[in-house]
Amino acid sequence: MINSIPHLKAVPPRSETPRDLPAPASPSRRTFIRSGLLASSGLALAGVSAKEAVTAGGGDGTEPCLDYGRSFLCNTAEFNSVRMWIESRTIIIDPQRRTRTVYHQGASCKSEHTFAAKDLFHRDNYDFLPVFGEGKVLVFRRHHNRRADRYRSIKRMDEMWGDRPVLHTPAAARCTELDTWEKISEATAAGVPIVTTTEIRDPATGLIAIIECPCKTMNISRPRRMYQVDTGPVAFPDLSRRHEPEIACLSLAFLAFNAPQFADFVIEAPTPILEGDREVATVHHYSRIISLPASNRIFALA
Repeated sequence: MINSIPHLKAVPPRSETPRDLPAPASPSRRTFIRSGLLASSGLALAGVSAKEAVTAGGGDGTEPCLDYGRSFLCNTAEFNSVRMWIESRTIIIDPQRRTRTVYHQGASCKSEHTFAAKDLFHRDNYDFLPVFGEGKVLVFRRHHNRRADRYRSIKRMDEMWGDRPVLHTPAAARCTELDTWEKISEATAAGVPIVTTTEIRDPATGLIAIIECPCKTMNISRPRRMYQVDTGPVAFPDLSRRHEPEIACLSLAFLAFNAPQFADFVIEAPTPILEGDREVATVHHYSRIISLPASNRIFALA
């Protein structure tokens, strides 16, 4: 079992106590955190934006992992108090502006006639996936064919499901780093939950992102003493420029890595369907592949 492995480095759990954090006194304040939603242990938020002091350039992955089995965003609109599972989080750090913004990616669902008497799913059905942050919601709607005007939309939270969401993001009770192949292999075989973090940087802009997600697929080769993570979707950020609003930089992607120093991503993008040399349609599909230098870490939540 994982507890039998010697020299494991346990990261202490983060407090789940919500805090009411004051906004900066003026735009000249040098250090702050931006978050569209304040982590809560079950109390309704006073709003959807909160700021706190932080050292720019922080967020090196030492923050305890979320307990993804118990992480949800609960909306409070009377017409639909929908609860959505949190599937990953992406932290974007801007040392130049001294900001650190947290985005939570919700799980996919299908388009539906909510609370109807019958025929609950739309005939022209599509996949629906939200990302929350900075008081905004980025929604990806994937139809059976390409519809560029419907694929992405950004709205304020209060335009979607009310302006007082509750974010349940408890830290894992114990977060143990798996920093050798033996530890990764044993934790995989033991069946404990595994979470990964991938840090990427753009040297031109100076922007940094940390993508944290539960590891859904772990491959282990005992003869080669190798592992390979394959999981998604995650909210992948374009760090090549500063977007306005920042949430617009996010796309959906799957990630894979088998070493600490790089990660490969396959990003959802418009993809042509060909019959021979003739394009007959275009769909949104995970087809754009890139490889980036990265700092990957693996944790067992046990």
